[in-house]
Amino acid sequence: MTILIYDQDTTLSDPIKGKYDRVIYADGRYAPCQGCFKCWTKNPATCVMTDSLHEMCRILGQADDLVIVTENWYGGYSPAVKNLLDRSIGLSTPMSTYRGKQMHHTLRYGKHDSLRVHVIGDVSDREKETWKLMVQRNAINWGYSAYEVSFKTI
Repeated sequence: MTILIYDQDTTLSDPIKGKYDRVIYADGRYAPCQGCFKCWTKNPATCVMTDSLHEMCRILGQADDLVIVTENWYGGYSPAVKNLLDRSIGLSTPMSTYRGKQMHHTLRYGKHDSLRVHVIGDVSDREKETWKLMVQRNAINWGYSAYEVSFKTI
């Protein structure tokens, strides 16, 4: 399954939508993560808040390929995308394991194919380095075997 998360214009053309099995618009109209960790322990992969992100862990857990299109906010994801990603912490378990000679949380849904992040807006050279490292670390933490990050100035 290929999933697109984006925070740009709410309208996508049908040919673009047709490339993805699921399209998630990060519009910021949902509550931020409370940090209760119940999606890790009490209700695995299910958020206790019953808004549109209630099942986000399960949805992202099904993604073989994840594409994120986000505006650059000081070398990181936009607040709306970051909030969505925060609400999907249940992709992993509280247990730990070694991956790549480093300690990481155990994956709840196993390995995935590719993570692609497309960054929109002005990005300084230092921010580009931050982005590259962050996407690399996200790919490892989320279980993606390949990753790429690209930059587009508007």
